Amino acid sequence: MEKIHIMINGLPGNVAKTMADAALKDERFELIPYSLTGPEIPQSRFRVDSFEFSLVKPEEREKVFLRLVEEYPGFIAVDYTHPSAVNANAQFYTRNRIPFVMGTTGGDREALEESVVKGQTPAVIAPNMAKQIVGFQAMMEYAANTFPDLFAGYSLRVKESHQQSKADTSGTAKAMVGYFNTLGANFKKEEIEQIRDPEIQEKEWQIPKEYLSGHGWHTYTLKSADDTVLFEFKHNINGRDIYVSGTFDAVVFLKEKLTQPDSGQRLYTMIDVLKKT
Repeated sequence: MEKIHIMINGLPGNVAKTMADAALKDERFELIPYSLTGPEIPQSRFRVDSFEFSLVKPEEREKVFLRLVEEYPGFIAVDYTHPSAVNANAQFYTRNRIPFVMGTTGGDREALEESVVKGQTPAVIAPNMAKQIVGFQAMMEYAANTFPDLFAGYSLRVKESHQQSKADTSGTAKAMVGYFNTLGANFKKEEIEQIRDPEIQEKEWQIPKEYLSGHGWHTYTLKSADDTVLFEFKHNINGRDIYVSGTFDAVVFLKEKLTQPDSGQRLYTMIDVLKKT
C-alpha cells in the first residue's frame, strides 16, 4: 500500500505533537517535515523523537507550499493549530486545493464550512475527533430529531473542563447544546461553564494531576421544573491519545475520496468517516 503523505500543522502544540508522534509509528503514513505554526513561536525547528520539522510562519507559507505541492502531490493537511488561525488556514488550504482534516476548534464555523463548500477540494471538519464521542453525538442528534421537545420544561446545566492552554469554549459542548435545545431545553451557548483553573480542576473536579495539562471533561445535567427528576450525561477524557485514531481515519477517508469519481461533495464530518469505517 502506498503511504499517504500528511502534514501535521500546529507544532509545537501538544495535540499536533501527539499526532506527529503517532504518525511516525503508523506504517500508513509518511510525514512531511514541515508544520504551520503561529507568528508568536520563537523557534524555527522542532523535533519529535528523531524526526525534525521546519516550522513555517504565516508569512512564509505561500512559498513553502509551492514547493511542497510539487514534492508531495496529493498530500493531506492535518490542522491542530490555534482557534484564531482556523478560518485563515482553511481559506489557504482551499485556495491551494489541499485536502485537510480540521481538528482545531473555534473560529467562525459557518464561514469555515462555507469556504470548503465553495472550494474545489474535500475536507473533514468536526468539533471532536474522538470516535466514541462522535458516536455519542450522533445518538444525541438522532434523539433530538426523533423526539423533539422530549425534555421541554427541563433546565440544562453544561460544564466543561480543559487544560489551561485551551483558548476557546469546547466545540463539542456547543454542539451538544444544540441537540439539547432541540430536545426542549432553552439554553444559550454563552451559559456553558468553562473551567480552566488547574486548582479547581484538581481539588473540586478530582481530575488526576498528570492530566491537568491535557484533558476534556464534560457534564450535561437536565433537571425537571419541580426538581424531582434528574438526567446526567458525562464524557471524561484524560490525555490526547483518543483523538489520534479518529483523525487518522479521517485522513484515510479523504485519501479514498480523492481516488474516487468526483461526487461534488466537499464538506464531510466525522459522522461520514464513522459510517465509512
